[in-house]
Amino acid sequence: MAKSNSLTAIALQRFRKNFWGVLSFWFIVFCGLIAMLAYILAPDNSQNANQMHLSIHSKKPGFSVQMLTIPSGTSTDQSLFERLFFGVKNLNTEIPIEDFTFENNILKVTPYTEGELAGISKSIELDNFPQRLDKDEIVQTFIRNQTFFLGTDKYGRDLLSRMLIGIRISFSIGFVAVLISLLLGVSIGAIAGYFGGKMDVFIMWLINVTWSIPTLLLVIAITLALGKGFWQVFIAVGLTMWVEVARVVRGQVLSIKEMQYITAARALGYNHFRIITRHILPNSLAPVIVISAANFAGAILIESGLSFLGIGAQPPMASWGAMIKDHYSYIILGKAYLAVIPGIGIMSLVMAFMLIGNALRDALDVKG
Repeated sequence: MAKSNSLTAIALQRFRKNFWGVLSFWFIVFCGLIAMLAYILAPDNSQNANQMHLSIHSKKPGFSVQMLTIPSGTSTDQSLFERLFFGVKNLNTEIPIEDFTFENNILKVTPYTEGELAGISKSIELDNFPQRLDKDEIVQTFIRNQTFFLGTDKYGRDLLSRMLIGIRISFSIGFVAVLISLLLGVSIGAIAGYFGGKMDVFIMWLINVTWSIPTLLLVIAITLALGKGFWQVFIAVGLTMWVEVARVVRGQVLSIKEMQYITAARALGYNHFRIITRHILPNSLAPVIVISAANFAGAILIESGLSFLGIGAQPPMASWGAMIKDHYSYIILGKAYLAVIPGIGIMSLVMAFMLIGNALRDALDVKG
């Protein structure tokens, strides 16, 4: 036990000395916090950050406009949990405006228009607002100056809010896919390595057949079989990532099961399940941890590719891959940031997981 603790301490000490590994770790923790608090941090906290304003589409970062909110008069009964994890059901109407005036019992507004063409004014009766508010209170409560720090997309949605909500998709797909791959890969690899014989031959044949199929094509096939959707992508990506885990676990089990303490465990009459779960797997998880970090990055890339092809997360969900798909044509129209910003998000998150995987590999190398 003391030796185990000392090896753990050595591994942690090595990891702390790896600058890029530590930086990547804190970056991932930071992104994870953003994913959990996305609807609190996002300027547009509606479900999927899907408030569209076509009159202000494709605006540059830092664009500001006055926004008039017309209450719907319908209350939405949502718990704090629903607001935090699924966003606010916003039934109010938002209108970007250039100017407004009050005339008797009417609020006249000039909707925002791009260019020199003046917008046609609209008249809104003050009865649409709560009766207890006077004109000054209506202005303070329902008219605000809104800044879009990353600009707006082609539908007039806040790009910053879509980016923040999109982190959830990337983290969710990575976590679920890695979890599925670990459950399948560790179980199948341990069975193949421990029992050997025909069982090992069959599992290796299954692994080789699965590995021979290009990952993206296999994911597309599984997705089409299960149907388009959020959870279907999770399952499809997870079912394609167990192969490498199974091969590594099998190799580790083949070497560990010949150790003297495993022979002693058999001599003491321990059953196969106890030997595998308590004596073999705990000593073979170091390379699995490294592979899991790489698989996490791979899952993010695969989900982005599927969303770009239109068979990943479906609209109006905020997926970084779908955001690139919607705006890649804008690269030649002078608004490349609409596709570059989500691309940088994907690149930075994938790079962080790859760097932390390399740091873990060096830290867990007890022979180094």
